[in-house]
Amino acid sequence: PCTIAVLAPGAMGSAVARRLSEHGARVLTSLKGRSEATAKRAAAAGMIAAEDSDIAGADIILSIVPPGEAVTLAERLAALIARREKKPVVVDCNAVNVDTVLRIAAIIGSAQAPFVDAGIIGFPPKPGGPGPAFYMSGEHAKDVTVLKELGLDVRIIEGPVGAASALKMSYAGIVKGLAGIGSAMVLAATKVGAADALRDELALSQPAILARLEVALP
Repeated sequence: PCTIAVLAPGAMGSAVARRLSEHGARVLTSLKGRSEATAKRAAAAGMIAAEDSDIAGADIILSIVPPGEAVTLAERLAALIARREKKPVVVDCNAVNVDTVLRIAAIIGSAQAPFVDAGIIGFPPKPGGPGPAFYMSGEHAKDVTVLKELGLDVRIIEGPVGAASALKMSYAGIVKGLAGIGSAMVLAATKVGAADALRDELALSQPAILARLEVALP
């Protein structure tokens, strides 16, 4: 079977790992310095705790960590991969800006490993339900289309490294920006007793915006 390393087993990482293992992949992860709760979550998702040397020997490595940890993980992976003859494809799935993903690409490139820029749009996959979209860009994006056969919704962007991250940042900016403006305006209307009238008007003239705000605002 295809061996995929998913770092790290957080909420998104473990849900993605479960989807991959359900479709027959062998999924490795690192539990170095992780809590017992994280170890249990990883085991429940079908992830196999592995040493760094085994992770470096995977076919594909998915980096799914908080944005602030993305560069540090890339440096760690580059050090592991540099010594190996067979190189895994490293896919950075983190919500980082274009400058950061280009820096990460250079770090992975220094170990002569193929690199793919990815942006995840959507929530962690739930068993039996649809998963998030994995937008991928860069010359090696087509090297990981096996992930499609393993249950992930992979969408290739014909563009360089940076395109997928730019899409993710732009999409998030629009969605969060609209929610922010909506929150401020609803609050302003509520303060002076116009909240119901605002809702009624949106329902009449902007039903799509009202539906969006009802999802975005508590």
